[in-house]
Amino acid sequence: MDTHSLQAFVAVAETGSFSRAAEQLFVSQSAMSKRILMLEQQLNNRLFDRIGRTVNLTEAGQALLPRAHRILLELDDARRSLSNLSGDVSGTLSVAASHHISLHRLPPILRQYSAKFPKVKLDLRFDESEIAYDNVLKGNLEIALITLAPQPDANIHSRTIWHDKLNYVVATDHPLATLQRVTLKQLACYPAILSGSATFTRQLTEQQFSQLSLQPDIAMSTNYLDTIRMMVEIGLGWSLLPETMTEKSLRVLPVDAPPVTRDLGYITHKERTLSNAARHFLQLLEQAAEKSS
Repeated sequence: MDTHSLQAFVAVAETGSFSRAAEQLFVSQSAMSKRILMLEQQLNNRLFDRIGRTVNLTEAGQALLPRAHRILLELDDARRSLSNLSGDVSGTLSVAASHHISLHRLPPILRQYSAKFPKVKLDLRFDESEIAYDNVLKGNLEIALITLAPQPDANIHSRTIWHDKLNYVVATDHPLATLQRVTLKQLACYPAILSGSATFTRQLTEQQFSQLSLQPDIAMSTNYLDTIRMMVEIGLGWSLLPETMTEKSLRVLPVDAPPVTRDLGYITHKERTLSNAARHFLQLLEQAAEKSS
């Protein structure tokens, strides 16, 4: 059993497709099929059921998947541990960041890091917080900069770097814009434009409403905050947006409710040995935390 076969198996299991898995690993589809066949012969078990274009894990495949993940993670961990002994800060650093952090928080840190460690190749991805979170949990990423989960998995180490104040906002000509005091009950009577139901920010919003046995009237949802801001500006509804995105074209509502803040920061996997490149990146983030406190 070799690591190439295990990587192929995991890729097919996660994508549900031999062709997409082949693209992911930069090999031909025939090479991918050969790797899976070799692994099945070595284990004397069929790992996938192929019915038409559908690829599903067999019972044996389901049993192997978590073990394959663990084996590959431990091999990567061993490589990083040995590489760290040299003290050299080089190689590839895999980082994911939410769109909001990428635009409003990350640029000065990236500029400083790239200037200080030019030998590091940044594999930077822009993902929704929930997707980046899942990739760290699976071991696909070293670091993710995201809106931190209210209740993180036991294997996730999280560190708050920034506290993001959120404001309830409407267009300047919205019926609520002229009021001196707005209640959540009043807000619930008007259409809301919020991020997707699975997002951590949406969870914070619904949690505040549910404490009063209320539910916001969700007219539209998208995970792109800039899109939400635009839709609020043209009067399609109210929203809860970061203070950094509050424009003159928006009216911040004096809502009679406790302030809402979300924690932005980084997460890593507790069982993963970080590369020298990752550890130095986290040092810069810690410095940013000290400046913002």
